[in-house]
Amino acid sequence: MKTKILILAMAILLSGKAVGQGMPVYDNTNFISLAKSLIESAKQTSQLLKTVNFLKDQKENIEKVNDVVKQLKAVQELARNNQILFEVIRDDLRGILNSPYIKPEEVTRISDSFNTIIENSLEDLDFIDQILTSNYLKMTDAERAMVLKEKELQSREMVAEIEQKTRRYRDIISFREMQDKVNNREIGY
Repeated sequence: MKTKILILAMAILLSGKAVGQGMPVYDNTNFISLAKSLIESAKQTSQLLKTVNFLKDQKENIEKVNDVVKQLKAVQELARNNQILFEVIRDDLRGILNSPYIKPEEVTRISDSFNTIIENSLEDLDFIDQILTSNYLKMTDAERAMVLKEKELQSREMVAEIEQKTRRYRDIISFREMQDKVNNREIGY
């Protein structure tokens, strides 16, 4: 029985040590390193959010500049088209109206058709000036660029129309000149 008591006492003593050795041991350095990692992640996240906001602002600025560039290109194209219109009127119309093959009653009709195109062109230029110099109906740059692009297309159509009319009148003059030569040729072969 003594052996049994001794074995039982040893078991109790050994089991007490076994329980004591199984207790978790906490290392404070791991907690400190985890806290440092969390703080560093928070800093990086904050920097990332600042970068995202900066990129959003830059995207908006690029879009504004892009709209302004579109406006500038449209205005340049409008100016070029109007320059073409005025040169055609100045040079070609004078030649057409001074031709001996244009009848007096046609001069007024030709002048009126060219004047209508020029008046439309001048009205468009006034409208464009209003759009560019004021906050016309509180338009955004993109909306303003679209209106300018539309006016640019209209000015191209006017240039095409005036070139077509000029060609047509030159063809009429050429035909009448040829007809005059045929009618007034010498007949004595």
